[in-house]
Amino acid sequence: MAATAGQPAPTVVDSTPSTLSSFRPCSEKEVRRIIIMSSPANTCLLDPIPTYLVREFIDLLLPYITRMVNASLSQGRLTDSQKHAVVFPLLKKSLDTSDMANYWSVSKQSNVTFLSKLVEPAVAKQLNVYLTANDLLPRHQSAYQKQHSTETDILRVLSVECRR
Repeated sequence: MAATAGQPAPTVVDSTPSTLSSFRPCSEKEVRRIIIMSSPANTCLLDPIPTYLVREFIDLLLPYITRMVNASLSQGRLTDSQKHAVVFPLLKKSLDTSDMANYWSVSKQSNVTFLSKLVEPAVAKQLNVYLTANDLLPRHQSAYQKQHSTETDILRVLSVECRR
């Protein structure tokens, strides 16, 4: 801290020509194809009906599910009914089960409703399109990019090293 005291603040250049101020609504076709039919068919104890029934009666339920997804996108949050999870505590080791310190954190294993899981891919798809269109994805990061993996990045680094 002493080495930087009194120094001017760094110059920050805004290189992004646009901003993502809101998410666009999803069409029923998107909700059906991309979100519902490609999502795992897991059912949570909190789901009012099993996921397989949602899929079986998709034509009847699709307008309502699409409205729910779009409400979350426009409000930037999940509805209160979708903010619950069933948590399964996991022991770190074969330790004393009465001591809560011997369990993994809550995020290790929890189950959320099927409908709450539908908003995530809608957000991820739109965010990825925005980041790609504005060239905001890191050049050497493989996570969250289609057709990229850790192996892809390792091969890229190794090929550069071999050329040297």
